[in-house]
Amino acid sequence: MLDLDTVPPERLLARADLCARWAGLTLGAGVAQALATMDSDDMAMPFVSAVTAFGLCAVGGVLLGDSLTPPPQDAVRTAGLTPRRVRNHVPPRMAPLLLLQTACVVVLLAIGTTVADSDRAGRAGRALAVTCAVGRTRHLGPWPGLYYATPILASLTLGTAACVWALRRIAHRPGGNQQRHDRSWAITAAWGLLVSSQLLLVLGMIGRVLFYSQCAGMLGNITALVIYPLGLLSLFTLVWCLFTIVVPRAVDHE
Repeated sequence: MLDLDTVPPERLLARADLCARWAGLTLGAGVAQALATMDSDDMAMPFVSAVTAFGLCAVGGVLLGDSLTPPPQDAVRTAGLTPRRVRNHVPPRMAPLLLLQTACVVVLLAIGTTVADSDRAGRAGRALAVTCAVGRTRHLGPWPGLYYATPILASLTLGTAACVWALRRIAHRPGGNQQRHDRSWAITAAWGLLVSSQLLLVLGMIGRVLFYSQCAGMLGNITALVIYPLGLLSLFTLVWCLFTIVVPRAVDHE
């Protein structure tokens, strides 16, 4: 049996932080499974909702864990002359990759919304109209048009705003440099999990349309050369983000 009187408060708070992270991932997985299996006349929207819910729950779990860890209350507080900046505490290699993926999501959704058309049932923003050489037009979907772009962009905006606020709060609150780095890496990983999963979802939609399109031509080949490397990059960052969230003090291994 664990004697709470013999466990340092810092260790209890570290366990609470880790439990909050795992709780966010577990809750996200449960909600995602429920959303993915719900009845819908649109086969893609349940998966969009599931990926969005999982990412937001992961962000919420990490932010909850950070709020459970108050800054140390030292008897004497000292102030350094060097200003604290968020970029000094986030992962130096992964943060640019995640920013690149965020830009890719926005650009792909903007292009998808611009060229999107109605599906066979006449519902706008869900398909891509492809006209072959014989003059036959096919409506292929799901396509990341406005219908799917709206919840994706809304979740990215909400998650990004929450994580930026948390990173600024961590950078300017008292505490050791190691603690600020650990917290910043965890929050960056939670945000990256949301970004990478959404990018994989968008790339999956585009890849499916290209797979079933028999007349994409040179444009389809060029698009494939772009989305497949992006998909591999997203998978890599997704695994890194999951590992950073579930393994405490991941900064020590860098």
